[in-house]
Amino acid sequence: MKRIKYLIFFVIVLMPAFAMAQNSATGNDDTTTNLVDVVVTATRKETKLLWVPYAVNSVSRKELDQYGYRTTPEALAGTTGVFIQKTSHGGGSPFVRGLTGNQTLLLIDGIRFNNATFRFGPNQYLNTVDAYTLSKIEVARGTGSVQYGSDALGGVVQLFTKEPVFASKKIIHATAIGKAATNNMEYTGRGEVQYQSDKLAVIAGYTNRNFGDLVGGDTTGIQTPSGYKEQAFDAKLKWRIAANATVTLAHQFVQQKNVPLYHRVKLENFAYYFFAPQQRQMSYAKLVIDGHNKWLHKISFTTSLQSSKEKRSYQRNSNANKFLEEDKVKTLGLTLDIASNIAKNWTANSGIEYYHDRVNSIKQQTTIATGITANQRGLYPNNATSGNFSAYSLHHLKLNRFEAEAGLRYNSFAITIPDTATTLLKLGNVVVKPSSVVANAALLYRISTSQSVYGSFSTGYRTPNIDDLGTLGLVDFRWEIPAYNLKPEKTYNTEIGYRFIGKKIQASASFFYMHLADIITRVQVPGQQVGGYNVYTKENSQVSYLRGVEATFDYELCPAFSVKTGAAYAYGQNLSRNEPMRRIPPFNGRVLVNYARGKWQAAVENLYAGMQSRLAQGDRDDNRIPKGGTPGWNIVNLYGGYVQNGYAVRVAIQNIGNKDYRTHGSGINGVGRIGWLSVQINF
Repeated sequence: MKRIKYLIFFVIVLMPAFAMAQNSATGNDDTTTNLVDVVVTATRKETKLLWVPYAVNSVSRKELDQYGYRTTPEALAGTTGVFIQKTSHGGGSPFVRGLTGNQTLLLIDGIRFNNATFRFGPNQYLNTVDAYTLSKIEVARGTGSVQYGSDALGGVVQLFTKEPVFASKKIIHATAIGKAATNNMEYTGRGEVQYQSDKLAVIAGYTNRNFGDLVGGDTTGIQTPSGYKEQAFDAKLKWRIAANATVTLAHQFVQQKNVPLYHRVKLENFAYYFFAPQQRQMSYAKLVIDGHNKWLHKISFTTSLQSSKEKRSYQRNSNANKFLEEDKVKTLGLTLDIASNIAKNWTANSGIEYYHDRVNSIKQQTTIATGITANQRGLYPNNATSGNFSAYSLHHLKLNRFEAEAGLRYNSFAITIPDTATTLLKLGNVVVKPSSVVANAALLYRISTSQSVYGSFSTGYRTPNIDDLGTLGLVDFRWEIPAYNLKPEKTYNTEIGYRFIGKKIQASASFFYMHLADIITRVQVPGQQVGGYNVYTKENSQVSYLRGVEATFDYELCPAFSVKTGAAYAYGQNLSRNEPMRRIPPFNGRVLVNYARGKWQAAVENLYAGMQSRLAQGDRDDNRIPKGGTPGWNIVNLYGGYVQNGYAVRVAIQNIGNKDYRTHGSGINGVGRIGWLSVQINF
């Protein structure tokens, strides 16, 4: 509690004082704003961070390389306002403003990653994106439904993959990366090649990874089974077909083999439980035309095809049967975005989007003694489909020191669920057609060339998907049955914020209040059990609120040393049940001291989280959360590196104190003391 009070005091009193002192010392030099990132996600247009009227943060390719993050979810650990829950070593679910799973929207290069089977609560999908393919990760907190559609209740996490770059003459580059960790926890190899010319640029890579069982802290030891194998391939081609037009073709493939769900084996008496495999593919073609008309300043058309496969193989101890479940989702996407320069101080992004999901789901039960296999209804109704159409318009205005954002989106769904094989409910073809209209507005005031304050209001929604409507089977620690009378979840987010960007200091603070209505929750069906599990269904039964504060403060002590800090606190209350909201992250943050001089790099990182003892009844029933709540923790990581033009050598020791810890709601403990070495050679 003391940390929370200190954070609020720092945000309200000390941060503006630091900023004003820095501003006075350096003067109002507008060139300072050129030192920071340009971000895209929050406004759908390139905007300097200082002038964005929403809470945003990012992880650069330089940071991904320097700190050697094992996976994409782990790259977000310590990012202010984001908390990573790990049900398994092969997972990682980002909590943004206390919400996760299908209540947080994931994008890849502007394309929706969320599909019709994204689960409520933590999931593993972000881990199927190879971190070596990324150029940047951006997070927009508390906004996104108007910009990108359904699911952005907590916010948006957008993954930008590496872009091929044109060059005046033909050039070929190649990169080889090898990484190894102690206790056989990781062996990674990555090869990448780039071709550049004035009209054609290509980048392609292949990653092969072997992750051993996760080694926990001093009293945990090796957590078996948790290791898995992964292969990934990516390619992107950019072709300048005219002076004002480019075409981009891209393909991504990731397959993870035999990913164990550790807590099922450890806590729920399973002999084994594997995702075998979990697989993701994405292909897209994008045409960008720079127009000469103010209404058609830039036109971007994208067509995409995604497919995912999740196969679950499991058997409980002493059970005469073993099971195999497989879910496949194919998603077609068509998007058109038009950027307009309506007037000198008035620009806009408008467009239409259409996504269509088809879900195939099967389940097989095999009697071990006889080998006889029987087909059953899958986790989802087979051949269920979801059509998602929306139209939007976002406007950006400047007036002297003020900048305003305002937008509107209409979204309609057509979900068809052929539920004729359900043993508990035989309802025939169910057709659900929910729709929503959402709006946002934000106003930013430029205090000076290095300071801004803003206020924003965003409405959000999440349309119930096929996972909400049609799930039948074992999910987490419960048995679920379908629910076909659900309506969209809604949020109303109000936020005020402050941002300072100077030559040596960068600071930000945001206060938010989010009202949540018609939230879909799992409700126990009285007196029913299946296989020893209580039976649950879903309903729009929750009205809640979330409030919190987030702050960052980065300071360059001298040209070689810098300090980067961030902390976040969220408080969630379920008004319908007069209890805390489920899985709310505790107070958490990061302190990073970085050294960079010439070719040498070094860093000391402190990650911490307070105890979370505010538990909903669902948290108390969750076998992954210790009785009384998840204890607080504090770990220290060390990083070092030597970087040349031709090669780079990087080393790290994680959790040097070998502390035992678990992020709140996770099904496996965090990594204990390990070391790793990475070597990169450029040709």
